[in-house]
Amino acid sequence: MSAHEPPATLAAFFTDGRLTSIPRKPARRTALLDHLARTLFDPERSYTEQEVNAALLAVHSDTSMLRRYLVEALLLTRTRDGSSYRLAGTAPADAPAAPAGPDGAQPSAA
Repeated sequence: MSAHEPPATLAAFFTDGRLTSIPRKPARRTALLDHLARTLFDPERSYTEQEVNAALLAVHSDTSMLRRYLVEALLLTRTRDGSSYRLAGTAPADAPAAPAGPDGAQPSAA
């Protein structure tokens, strides 16, 4: 299996490297989104929305849907204004940690 090739459990959703359908079962959808996040995005950098769309376009034409699913699944985080995206759990070395809300919870990624 190459770095971009889907695992056998997800192969049925791809044809010639392109995503042909989105799994309905939550566990499979989560596995698919995790695969896309790990293979399409570098944890060491931030991406503009256009760069995220270009990466997602390599596998599926509905980039806004996939981008939204990745953010909702907490696999990609974005700035409040939507100008920058990163893999979740990664932050630039010089970026301060996001402040917790009044209840101690982290702010929403979406």
